[in-house]
Amino acid sequence: MFRKMPFILMAIIIAIIILEPFMSLEIKSMLYAISLSIKSLIMFFLPLIIFGLLFKVASNLAHKATKVILLIFSCVCLSNFLSTLMSYSVGSWVYFFDLSLMLPQTSKELDPYWVFSLPKLIGNDKAMFTGLISGILVSLIKPDMADKISDKLEKGVRKILSSFTILIPLFVAGFVVKLQFDGVITTILKDYALIFAVIVIAQFSYIALLYFVSNQFNLKKLLKAMKNMLPAAIAGFSTMSSAAAMPLTIMGAEENSEDPDLARSIIPATVNIHLIGDCFAIPIFALAILKSYGMAEPSFFVYVIFALYFVLAKFSVAAVPGGGILVMLPILESHLGFNAEMMSVITALYILFDPVITSANVLGNGGFAIIIGKLSSLLARSKLPSPKGT
Repeated sequence: MFRKMPFILMAIIIAIIILEPFMSLEIKSMLYAISLSIKSLIMFFLPLIIFGLLFKVASNLAHKATKVILLIFSCVCLSNFLSTLMSYSVGSWVYFFDLSLMLPQTSKELDPYWVFSLPKLIGNDKAMFTGLISGILVSLIKPDMADKISDKLEKGVRKILSSFTILIPLFVAGFVVKLQFDGVITTILKDYALIFAVIVIAQFSYIALLYFVSNQFNLKKLLKAMKNMLPAAIAGFSTMSSAAAMPLTIMGAEENSEDPDLARSIIPATVNIHLIGDCFAIPIFALAILKSYGMAEPSFFVYVIFALYFVLAKFSVAAVPGGGILVMLPILESHLGFNAEMMSVITALYILFDPVITSANVLGNGGFAIIIGKLSSLLARSKLPSPKGT
């Protein structure tokens, strides 16, 4: 179903634009209430999702605490953080674009038909740190128990996220009705065509630079490396799943690596956590939405705090369609001031753009594998015993 999700969402948006004038106020109100209810469910389960996935990552890390694993983990954090910071400079340009939504001067406001809300039992930041710490401790004390808990948590999280995936069309539809009722949806569609182009240029320019640097600025090697990764990138674009494209990603990484065995271990370890495409797309979309809603650009300090949480949350993203943006919603809400409508807009934009985002993630992982391979070789050579007499 999710492979058709962008087309489903586009059909929903077009249908609402056409049919909204003919809908009764009661139907609009009910659709809006459904969206708010789904949003409440998502926010209620997100701490569990974050805890479960981070517990598994931390447990695996404690199991295999080798220098290579630590190198991969450190470089993933650094790469995600740098690309997220770079997206701030690109996203800042958005504030020079004419994205201010001209809301109609009307006293009408669409109210939900009912209000359904669930209590927030634990903060998402607490769930992140608790998952990391408990995963490491349990794995060190009771490794077998840690494996069993990780498997059960992962199965539960997958079921929850799969259920949310089915609800995404309804989640988006109600807010689209609200936006159309307010007279802003056509403006969003018109303005965000430019944002799509900005994200594509930013993502693939950065990835090309990554390949260029990792191949010692050799243009011939750069083109060969990207050619080897092209089948994986196409698979990522068509399936919208980095996990589904992983066999081809591994093959491409092996061709580009001096150590094929290392490449085979890097790709599975990073497929769900090293996401350059997300690190550019989500922040740029977020800044564009802030501008669209007339909100001030966040200061660099505020953005750095957001980026730190954003990077940490990457370790709680599952290879489930829609998982990437769903886990980020509370961070957007708490650190950038997103409201329910804004979260719906960025969810829709993310899913519509997901083929390109996934393709960028796959290409980024291929370049990352080359860099890790070279760094690992440097570390190994630096530890070789010196010849006698020197």
